[in-house]
Amino acid sequence: MKPTLVLLAAGMGSRYGGLKQMEVMGPDGLTMIDYAVADACGAGFGKVVFVIRKDFENAFRRQVGERISKQVAVEYAFQDPHDLPTPHKFPEKRTKPWGTAHAVRAASAYIDEPFAVANADDFYGKDSYKKMAAHLNSDLDRKGITASMVGYILGKTLSAHGTVNRGLCNLADGKLSNVEEFTNISEDSSGAVHGDGPSGQRVVLNKEAIVSMNFWGFNTAIFEPLEIHFEAFLRARGTELLSECYLPNFVDTLIRDQSVSCSVIETESQWFGITYPEDKAGVVESISKLTNSD
Repeated sequence: MKPTLVLLAAGMGSRYGGLKQMEVMGPDGLTMIDYAVADACGAGFGKVVFVIRKDFENAFRRQVGERISKQVAVEYAFQDPHDLPTPHKFPEKRTKPWGTAHAVRAASAYIDEPFAVANADDFYGKDSYKKMAAHLNSDLDRKGITASMVGYILGKTLSAHGTVNRGLCNLADGKLSNVEEFTNISEDSSGAVHGDGPSGQRVVLNKEAIVSMNFWGFNTAIFEPLEIHFEAFLRARGTELLSECYLPNFVDTLIRDQSVSCSVIETESQWFGITYPEDKAGVVESISKLTNSD
């Protein structure tokens, strides 16, 4: 049974100012998605589920999906912000989607095998996909919920052009012990990195800290607790206009409840991502050098 790759491509790209997932990043119109799928197929993934929004379905299929479907089996899941469990309703003045946990929930109907979740507009590298595929295959006979995460070094995931948000990870014996979501992370002129913690307080962060770049691995047993977690999130914060249900927070809840042991996968891959338009040139150059050297 080959694992499935779920690519989260429904983001609004508010800081970038457009749909990063369809931005040309290489020769012949290649996008970040093309690089991700090539690396995933080479690692042994057998299917890709794109989580997108209905409003750009036609453009996505035309610019990206049709090309990808010639390489691997493709499914489309739609992240509809109005798709909520009863009796919850989408707040009238809210415009923001519900976040990455809700996006994975949208893909659940298309997944019957172990799967990885990744951002469609990030470059994770061949080594990451190979190690994730191997880990998912090793979990085939395990009972209960399985979870894993590819970890990256905080200092190598920052932008020179603005702040970023990251899930900072604490590890114990190669396992994830907890994840804390930090926002507005930036590096100052002295090289120190600061970010806003869960309580809103601005603190100094360790540049060598391991962070989640939203590259996760699960089996299908994850969907039941995911539904429970999302419903609890809606009860607590479902009337807010800007709240989001993040995958790192969901996994952190499972760890605290001792419902899962989450393996942290070390990788030699370099992560590249675009948060702001000014990031693009450097990322394109870096990916070109990396892929041309393979």
